Amino acid sequence: MVIRAAKMEDLPFITKIGEECYQPEEAVTEANYKERIQIYPDHFWILEENGEIASFINGPVIKKDRIQDCLFHHADLHDPAGEWQAILGVNTSPKYQKRGYASLLMKRLIADSKKQGRKGCILTCKDILIAYYENLALKMK
Repeated sequence: MVIRAAKMEDLPFITKIGEECYQPEEAVTEANYKERIQIYPDHFWILEENGEIASFINGPVIKKDRIQDCLFHHADLHDPAGEWQAILGVNTSPKYQKRGYASLLMKRLIADSKKQGRKGCILTCKDILIAYYENLALKMK
């Protein structure tokens, strides 16, 4: 297993996993993923298992401690000098779910954010996932 920064050649695989993880009306477009990889590849982590992309997490660095809807469609709002690591998506291919990969990516993102001197990480999620992320945050303290 390897965790690394996203590369442009990952785009078709990232897009496919995103489509598998979201309802069509919620899915991130290939163009949005492409822009994110172009603008903040070091804030777009990929987890590979046996050379195959199994999971990914991504988001811009921002100055505010709240995620605004515009961040989902405007990667150019990424601010390397920002204090907060936003998380716009944590996606795991159905083939690789229930193996703890999302947790591993969260741990890596948090560790990288601490090294960069960020105040913290912020995310938005569906109500059904709040307990999962709260539990994960408690485990990482």
